[in-house]
Amino acid sequence: MTFGKRLRALREEKNMSQIELSKQLKITSQALSQYELGKRMPDTFMLEKLADFFDVTIDYLLYRVNIRNPYQDKRESGFVSKVHYNLDLAGLSDEDIKQVEDYIAFLKTKYNPDGALKKNNLP
Repeated sequence: MTFGKRLRALREEKNMSQIELSKQLKITSQALSQYELGKRMPDTFMLEKLADFFDVTIDYLLYRVNIRNPYQDKRESGFVSKVHYNLDLAGLSDEDIKQVEDYIAFLKTKYNPDGALKKNNLP
């Protein structure tokens, strides 16, 4: 997937047209169309604006990682509860990456938010 395809997918998830999104971003619909078609790349200011709008990281937008926003897992204090490890997924197929994500999600079901093993998982 490319930046343009990822941007289009995010826009479509919000059920927005190119015109609606371009108005939100205060750019022309032609500029947005060129981003989505891969004919033009946004500058760093626009990448920040897009990441903020879609609540994702710039790395996610640029298809460097498949985790939308590792910092969403926050406690009441506002600090990230666990360190996010950037997994090296280079060379893995989309199916393999999905299996890794599913396994991580499965492991998370075994633990409480404080990291303690849930009682129902004890032998």
